[in-house]
Amino acid sequence: MALFAQPDLSGVWASAGYDANITKDMKSGELPMSPWAEALYKERQANHSKDDPESRCLPDGVARRDSYPFKIIQTPTLVLILFEGNVHSYRQIFLDGRGHPKDLDKNWWGHSIGQWEGDTLVVDTVGFNDRTWLDHAGHPHSDQLHVTERYTRPDAGRLSVQITIDDPVAYAHPWSVTEVSRALPTRDLHEYICSESNKDVQHLVSK
Repeated sequence: MALFAQPDLSGVWASAGYDANITKDMKSGELPMSPWAEALYKERQANHSKDDPESRCLPDGVARRDSYPFKIIQTPTLVLILFEGNVHSYRQIFLDGRGHPKDLDKNWWGHSIGQWEGDTLVVDTVGFNDRTWLDHAGHPHSDQLHVTERYTRPDAGRLSVQITIDDPVAYAHPWSVTEVSRALPTRDLHEYICSESNKDVQHLVSK
């Protein structure tokens, strides 16, 4: 049986550009939205995503990433992902063999555990609230969201993350996208200040 070296995912990475629309690589009508999800998505589109929690400096959640760089710190038992933008927050991915707690507190980032499958880090995340959006376009999810991410390094300059969304309330069946980020070897995270309840200029004027 072939043995695979576990790649080092550490470093600063550019956003892959899916914050505006996580489904940008999908064909029209391909996303299997439930009637509830489709109605909510159309409502958010109609009001120009004015209630997007990210624009009010609330956490992005998983699998959404803002347009700013992020930093991965990898150890044998824990992977940390630090985010420059939004609320300057972080994710913890536990690699020590633990499972998900039986009584999860539903929160913004969920609870993430990971394991290596060859040269791929597979991350399983559950325990979400329903307050985040999957993107600025307004694709919704419920508190039944289950996200699986598969992290690989195709080469030294790229990080590939295949993201599978499984939410039986919002979508008829699981669906996946793959985001590829480029390495920023000379970059580090910069300070970013975001105050809750801030609004972008577009929404400062009532319509």
